[in-house]
Amino acid sequence: MDSITQAVLGASIQGALLGRWQGRKALLYGAALATLPDLDVVIDYGDAVAEMTYHRGFSHSLFVLSGLALLLTWLIRRFRPHPGYSSRRLLLTLWLVLITHPLLDAFTSYGTQLFWPLMPTPTAWSSLFIIDPLYSLPLLVAVIVSLFTGLREQSWRVPAVALAISTLYIGFSLAGKFMAEQRVERELARQGIQAEQLFVTPTPFNTLLWRVIVVDGEDYHEALTGWFDSAPPQLQRLPRGTHLQAALADSPMHQRLHWFTNGVLRYDRVDGHLIVTDLRLGMTGYHPFRFDFAQWQEGKWQVHERIDRQPFARGEPEQLLLLLRRIWQPQTEVPLLAWASELKRTLPPETGSR
Repeated sequence: MDSITQAVLGASIQGALLGRWQGRKALLYGAALATLPDLDVVIDYGDAVAEMTYHRGFSHSLFVLSGLALLLTWLIRRFRPHPGYSSRRLLLTLWLVLITHPLLDAFTSYGTQLFWPLMPTPTAWSSLFIIDPLYSLPLLVAVIVSLFTGLREQSWRVPAVALAISTLYIGFSLAGKFMAEQRVERELARQGIQAEQLFVTPTPFNTLLWRVIVVDGEDYHEALTGWFDSAPPQLQRLPRGTHLQAALADSPMHQRLHWFTNGVLRYDRVDGHLIVTDLRLGMTGYHPFRFDFAQWQEGKWQVHERIDRQPFARGEPEQLLLLLRRIWQPQTEVPLLAWASELKRTLPPETGSR
């Protein structure tokens, strides 16, 4: 999630649990501690794929952050003890502030390595967009109110109530994801499509309209479905270009990207370059994570030693408004195929790798 949301989440937790003793300082301490895991972004991992796949790694590990909570508790009780609350309460507060950061990140589509140094596929429950005002707003209001009240007497209940509301909202987002999965699975069964994989994620800034990716061999289908839809979702077929991945069989970075995304990737030959796209993030035609893996030279693909991230088209305000209108007016046509701008520049398959 975005840094502001992580900060107000941490501030709300520490304000609810220690605010009656620490006052407004609890908000500052909680906000600072909650943003600590994202400091891994300052590390230079070498290239664009490494930066993507090592982010949300060790610094988001439940094991590492639990150990850090224990260490901080010991240091605070040794050098800055407070008679008003116990070591157990302090440990619980610091632990919750730290681990809720990666847990909240895991509800997005990016992928979070909760169990590092173990290496299962990164967790991506994908029920929240990376910026969701409806999740963040109650926490932000609670922090602002608490700054005025000072969290004395019973005012610590304000952040506690905000945490309850935001947690219920996560439950609603999971219900929305389940709804979208069920609707698309019924349509797949009706059309006789055997999906290899289904990936469901919310559209920008909401949990009412959902984007569904259906991996189907050389192709994938994409659909939009929402809470107010009465008609079955329309599946739009797009090429995935998986025949091109043979050129990357010996690339460690491709193997890592494939692991990180669980294989939800598309391969395009664009102007003599082999571009690999993470389909999970963004929208059709506006995927932010596109990587230049190789160049066609002397009749074969030459894999780059350093993988660069490619520029991508950003959606226009009119397109965002169209998606928002689609929530309330399910008959609204959203031209996903027309938005697939990268595909329009892809060369014919016969010019690709043999």
